[in-house]
Amino acid sequence: MRKLWLIRHGSVVGDARDRYIGRTDLPMSRDGEVEIERVAAFLSREPLDLVLASDLARSRRTAEILADDRHVPIRVLPALAEIDMGVWEGRLRSDIAHAYPEAWAERGLDIVGFRPPGGESFADLAARVVPVLQDLAEWGTDLNVAIAGHAGVNRTLLCHLLGMPLDGLFRIAQAHGSVSLVEWRRAAAVVQLLGAPCPAG
Repeated sequence: MRKLWLIRHGSVVGDARDRYIGRTDLPMSRDGEVEIERVAAFLSREPLDLVLASDLARSRRTAEILADDRHVPIRVLPALAEIDMGVWEGRLRSDIAHAYPEAWAERGLDIVGFRPPGGESFADLAARVVPVLQDLAEWGTDLNVAIAGHAGVNRTLLCHLLGMPLDGLFRIAQAHGSVSLVEWRRAAAVVQLLGAPCPAG
């Protein structure tokens, strides 16, 4: 690869604030689409060969907006889906802390290895998303790729690329519609943007 853009999808429909919506398949709201249209306008000045998306609606719609009018192919990879929060899906964090106090405390002590009931750990997430980078490297060294990603997925990929321990993933900002850029120089990954709001203009 030459450049990898990691774009978090836009805001979603409904009250998602402070809820776990990893695999909950909420569509993007109109405000979310506007956030991604702003990203697409910025990326229109950049070469782009491929857009990857997960199989969740908010990611696929993000990919469609990024690729619109550019004839850029979109490839859907289920491996890029957001972390599965199991029985915690759709529930408020405050409710989880009250209903599952021991599990909530355990998660705080082991953010990488903890699995909510029926769900995934961040270690599990890394095990399925990091190989996507290896596949991209095999597809071509001159590719410019955008991933219409999710917060957990993008953070996990960036930790790997930065050589950063996964337990620090929440130190990386990932607002809706935020942009991260990784460039390869002499086979080394160099992070140029990190969870930044879309550059204006």
